[in-house]
Parts: sequence; C-alpha cells; structure tokens
Amino acid sequence: MSDDTPPPETKLTRTKEKWAREGRFLTGRVARPEAERLPPGQHLTNDWPVLDLGVTPDIPQERWRLDVYGAIDNPLFWDWAEFMRQPQTQVTSDIHCVTTWSRYDNAWAGLATRDLLAAAQPKSDAGFVVLHCYDGYTTNLTLEDFAAEDALLVHTWSGKPLEAEHGGPVRLVVPHLYFWKSGKWLQAIEFVSKDAPGYWEVRGYHNRGDPWTEQRYSDSETGLAKKQEQAVRS
Repeated sequence: MSDDTPPPETKLTRTKEKWAREGRFLTGRVARPEAERLPPGQHLTNDWPVLDLGVTPDIPQERWRLDVYGAIDNPLFWDWAEFMRQPQTQVTSDIHCVTTWSRYDNAWAGLATRDLLAAAQPKSDAGFVVLHCYDGYTTNLTLEDFAAEDALLVHTWSGKPLEAEHGGPVRLVVPHLYFWKSGKWLQAIEFVSKDAPGYWEVRGYHNRGDPWTEQRYSDSETGLAKKQEQAVRS
C-alpha cells in the first residue's frame, strides 16, 4: 500500500493556492471539445513544461510496483514485468494544464484503464478512484472519468520511455480533464465507494477539472465574479 504523507509546502504550492483563491486565469467562457480543440483560457506550447510538488522520485523499473486495491473483486499487485505483460495500447491525445498551457498530439503507449478495470473487476459500489503517487501526491476521479476510452497508464511518450520529470516510470493520462488529474509516478490505485478529494482538491482546486467548462477551482464561479467586480471598479 502507499504512504500518502504529502510533501512539504513550497513557494509553488502556496502560489497555486493563491491562484485558486483569486480565480486566476478564469475567462468565463464555456466551450465544447467537439467544436473547439483548445479549451477556454489555454494557450498552445510545443514544450512540455515540468510542474510538480518539488519532489522527483527516483524509481528504477526494477523497484517500481503498482498496487490496485479497494472495492474490487481482484486486487492486483504488479511489478514492472507483470505490468508490461498486460495488453498494450497506443493513443495520441492533447493535454491541458490548469496553469493555461496545452500541448497537442502527444503519442502515448501504456495500459488502457479499461483493460485494468477488466482485470480488477470493480464492485458495484465502486464509484470513485483515488490515485496514490510515489511523491505523496493524491488525486481523485470518478470511475466514469477514469474509464474514458483514451485514458492510459502511460510508460512511453513519443516512442521513448517516460522520463522521471514527467512522471515515469508510469503515470496516468486522462486527456479530457486538466492534467493535475493525471497523477505522476503512479504507485497505487484505490477504488472507493465514497469520493475522497486529493492534494489539490482540498487546496481550492475543482473536484473534477473539465477544461472546456473551466473547472479550474472549487469555487470557479465565485472567483470569476470577483474578477469581474475588480474589472468594474478599475
């Protein structure tokens, strides 16, 4: 099982909590992914910026483990060899960070979450998933979001092993949500019947994180109203 002791607060985490309180980056626009590829308030980048909690775990493949447990019929405890024996899927998708950058056409390879679900067999009351990561980070998703058609447990990006700074050996990628929902350095996946907000979700960030409706913060509507009020006063 995982140790969820969160990393110490840093200047970055304090800054991002301040953004949540201020409603930073909110535009008030709503878009549909089938109509607009770039979500509201986002800008394109060719780079892949590195954002984390200030800790980059060093996890060689031979020491990496993935535990899958909770409200499932078949708990899984995989080492690297067992993980790589699972069905492998390739997907190309876009990623959208809550800090406003987006990157198109990322070529991933890994285990589709739907194949993991087929192996784990969630119980009927399992409505949510909690990701536990090697740096102490956690984040929560609904089972429906976790089971998205293009969601993967990724080990390869652009034909090369996923680098540690981007979450290697293995991270989750759920393209239709802001990227903080795609936990890096994945250590465990817990299935639960009751939602359990994670690291950023208890620090002012939205519980779901849909980029096309600007679900950046837990109180995005209030943050947008504050920004509009400030604009009127100025």
